[in-house]
Order: sequence, then C-alpha cells, then structure tokens
Amino acid sequence: MNNALNVLSLIVLTILCATNLSAQNREKKKQGLPEGVRVLKDIEYANHNDISLKLDLYLPEKVRGNVPVIVFIHGGGWKNGSKESGKRGAWMVPHGFAIASISYRLTDVGQWPDQINDCYAAVRWVRKNAKKYGFNGRRVGCWGTSAGAHLAALVGTRPYPGKERVSSRVQATADWFGPSELLSMPPNNIGNGRTEADVANSNGAKLLGATVKDVPKLAKDASALDNVSGDDSPFLIMHGTADTGVPIRQSEILHKALLKAGVPSTFVALEGAKHGGSEFISPESNQVFLEFFTKHLK
Repeated sequence: MNNALNVLSLIVLTILCATNLSAQNREKKKQGLPEGVRVLKDIEYANHNDISLKLDLYLPEKVRGNVPVIVFIHGGGWKNGSKESGKRGAWMVPHGFAIASISYRLTDVGQWPDQINDCYAAVRWVRKNAKKYGFNGRRVGCWGTSAGAHLAALVGTRPYPGKERVSSRVQATADWFGPSELLSMPPNNIGNGRTEADVANSNGAKLLGATVKDVPKLAKDASALDNVSGDDSPFLIMHGTADTGVPIRQSEILHKALLKAGVPSTFVALEGAKHGGSEFISPESNQVFLEFFTKHLK
C-alpha cells in the first residue's frame, strides 16, 4: 500500500513539474526569449528626486558565477524609448553574457548631464551587485542604439568627473549609429530648410537645455568625439550607409579619433542600412558583435 502511494505521489509530482515547466516555456515564448534565458524585470538601480530608475536583467537560467555583463542603453532621441528594447540582446545570454537593459532620465524630466550620470550609476550598480547575481564585476561592457549609442560612447570615453567608490569605467563599448559630435549634427544647425525655431526645438537642444550654438562647451562635454583619450575602452561601431537620421560621418569621425588616440576600434559600415533595421541583427552582424564582446569581456 505504501509503495503504491509513493508511486502515485511521484507521478503527481512529475506531472506538476512538467506542467510548471510547460507554463514557463509558454511564458518565455510569449516574451520572445531564447531557451536558457530568464528575465528579472524592473529592478531599481537608482533614485533621483523620487524618479525611480529601473533595469531589466537577462540572465542565464543557471548562473555559475563570473558572468560578464553588457549594459544596454535604449535610443529614442533622449526623449522617448524604453528599456524593453533591450530584449534584442537576449540572444547573447546563451553565449555566456548577462544583459542589463536600463531606463534613464529623459528630457522631459532632466537635461544634460543627468542622462550620462544615470548610465554611470547603472554600471556601478552592476559592480555593487556582482556577487548577488553572479556577475564578473571586472568585465562590464556598454552597448547602445542611436541616442543610447551616444550615451554608450560617452560611457566608453568620458570618465565620471567626480570621485566614485565604485568605478563606472567599462571594458568594451558597442555604438550602433549614435551621434558622436553634437555641434555638427544637422538637426542642431540652421540650414537645409531648418529654421532657428526648428533648431531650438531639436532633440539636441532639449538634451542640453539650449541650442549647441548657445552652449558649445556643454555640447562638447556631451560629445564622445571631444572626450576621446588613450585609455578609452575598445569600440565596435556599426552604422548604416543609408542612415538619414544620424549621418554615417558621425561614426566615421569617432572611429578615426579613437584609432589616432591608440584605442582599438572596429568600424562596420552596413551597406544600404538605414537608422536601424534587420542588417544590424543579421547572422554576419551578430557574429561580429559576439566576437567583439567575447574578445574584450571574457
């Protein structure tokens, strides 16, 4: 009798486990996550004047410790966008990485340097919580798209100007079609049909709180090109040749400046690609991306 009950209990337990596993798999498919990936959402990494800044962690299901982390910074002209777009990097997790996709203060609640300070805070949070989540705090990278790439490039070139107990420097930076020099960005300058009113209402003016012409020193502080030095992290820069949102020249001049300073930099011009698109997540682009972070973070 006891044996029969034990067998029955085992069968019930097996069914429950299988049901739970099936439910988890369905949820992953619903979220669009690869196998072996789990996500921890809405973790607060900083708080400024009651503005809660949160991140989503994409982790291996079984963390064995010393996992390198890539901090993802979303685009959206510094005025919109969401950390939800960091899900695009989840494919890297089965290759031995964790992705921390962050929110940051947008221009409706803060101007420069609030945005970059939030990025620094996120990198520090990763290091402070390395033991808790199994991260390798000595191997932290940064990656962004568009306005997020602008910020990622600054994390890679512009050291935090104050004192910090935990470093916000990164070991590798991936910049996808981000502006590197605000002073020369077309939307920030009058001409080609752009009026003074257009420039005053540009995303760059909203970021800085004034036009680049009125605050050139601040514009340079907020430009990776003007912060390049020999101790910057290695860079991977990817940009579409048909990008009309951010001219490819913005990436070309940053790449050249990095090389001149002795910083390892790889520049990939994606023929025919616009401001984002499938070319950036093709098997060939993914391989370049994976090899870059594997080389510099593992």
